Amino acid sequence: MNAYTELRKKIRDKKAVITVVGLGYVGLPMALEFSKKGFMVHGLDKSEKRVKKLKKGVSYIKDVSDEEILRVVGKGNFRVTTDDRVMSGSDVIMICVPTPLSEAKKPDVSFILAAGRTLRRRLRKGQLIVLESTTYPGTTREVMLPILEKTGLSPGKDFFLAFSPERIDPGNPKYTFTNIPKLVGGFTKRGTELARLLYSRVVGKVVGLSSPEAAEVAKLLENTFRIVNIGLINEFATLCNKLGIDVWEVIDAARTKPFGFMPFYPGPGVGGHCIPADPMYLSWKARKVGFETKMIDLAAKVNRNAPAHIVERIEALLRERNKKIKGARILIIGVAYKRDVNDLRESPALDILQLLKKKKVTWTYHDPYIPFLDTHGMKAKPSRLTRSFLKKQDMVIIITDHSCIDYRKIASNARLVFDTRNAMGTRGIKGDNIVKL
Repeated sequence: MNAYTELRKKIRDKKAVITVVGLGYVGLPMALEFSKKGFMVHGLDKSEKRVKKLKKGVSYIKDVSDEEILRVVGKGNFRVTTDDRVMSGSDVIMICVPTPLSEAKKPDVSFILAAGRTLRRRLRKGQLIVLESTTYPGTTREVMLPILEKTGLSPGKDFFLAFSPERIDPGNPKYTFTNIPKLVGGFTKRGTELARLLYSRVVGKVVGLSSPEAAEVAKLLENTFRIVNIGLINEFATLCNKLGIDVWEVIDAARTKPFGFMPFYPGPGVGGHCIPADPMYLSWKARKVGFETKMIDLAAKVNRNAPAHIVERIEALLRERNKKIKGARILIIGVAYKRDVNDLRESPALDILQLLKKKKVTWTYHDPYIPFLDTHGMKAKPSRLTRSFLKKQDMVIIITDHSCIDYRKIASNARLVFDTRNAMGTRGIKGDNIVKL
C-alpha cells in the first residue's frame, strides 16, 4: 500500500493521528472539533502557560468554555504538550501559528519558518501537512515546501502539503469552525484530495482549489473586500458629518435595496489580526511583482487615520461645550478590537488612548472582557459604571459596543456620549447628550 492510499484510509476511518501546532483562537477550536469527531489529537504549543491551563480544563479563549475542554480532555483523545516529538507519531500536522506584520508593514513569517524547521526534524513518510496561517500568496510553495524537501522526502509521493485558510470569526456564535465552508489547495492533486477528505470529516462543506496560491489569495480577497468597504464607509461617514447628515440613517435607507448593496458600518478604525494585516500581505506581494495596489493602500490609509479623526471629533465636541481637551475627564467604553471578545490585537482603542494621552487627557476605561490594560506603555484597571462616576466624566466614548454593557445607564447619567458604533441608536436610545459618529 503506497503512502497516499494508506493515509487516505486512516483519515476516512478516523484512525489518523493529528497534531495541531499553535493553540490560539484558530488552532484550539479546530483541535477540539477533530477530537470530538473521534480523531486522536495532540495540541502542540510553545507556551507552558497555555498547556498547563488546558490540562487543568481552563480556557483562555472566550469562544471555548472550560466545560468543553474538560469534556474533551476527559475522553482521552485530546492531549496537549510543548514537546514537538508528537509530530513524529502523527499522520496529519496542521500549522496554525501567528503571521503578524513587521514594523515596516511587511509579512513576518518567522513563526511559519520556525514551525517548518521543527517539523523538518520530525517529518516522515506518509504525512499530510496543512498550513492554516494567513499569509501572502506563494508562502506554502516558496517557504514551507523547500524546508520540508530538505529531508529528502518527495512531495506528492512521500508526504503531502496543502494550504487551507482559517476563517474563524472570534465572538461569532452563529458561524463556527464546523459550519464555515473550508477551502483547501494542495501542492499536488493528491494533497488537495487528502486535505479535502480530512476537513470533510468535521466541516459541512469543503471546497478544493487548484493550488495553494489560489487558497492563499482567496483568504486575502475576503479581507481586502472588507478593508476597502470599511475604508469607503469611514470616508463616507466623515463626509456625512460635514454635510450634517446622519450616516447611520443613510446606510439603513440604502440597505432596503434588495440587490447591489451590502451594508458596511463606520467606526473608530479596524482591529484584530485579519483586516489590518491580510490586505497588506497582498500589497507587499504585489510590489514584489511590480504591481501597485492603489485601492488597497488607500483604504488602509483611510482606516489607519480613523483613530486620529475620532480624537479630532472629541476635541471639537468638547470645544463646542467650552471645554479644553487638555485635562478633560474621558471614559472609554470598550478597548477590545471588536464586540464581545477579549482580544486587544490592533485595537483602534489603543491608538485613540495613545493620542488622548499625548493631549494630556485624564482617561479611564470600562471593558468587561479586559480586566487589566498593560500595553503600549499604558497600565490601567477598568472603572466601574456607577452613576456617580459617569456624571463626573466630561465625555463618554463608545469605542467597542459589547452586548453586556448597560447603555441606558450611560445615556441617563453621562453629560456627553460620543457613540462611534451607533450602540445607542440600534437600541432605540435617544438623548440630546448623545452624538453619533
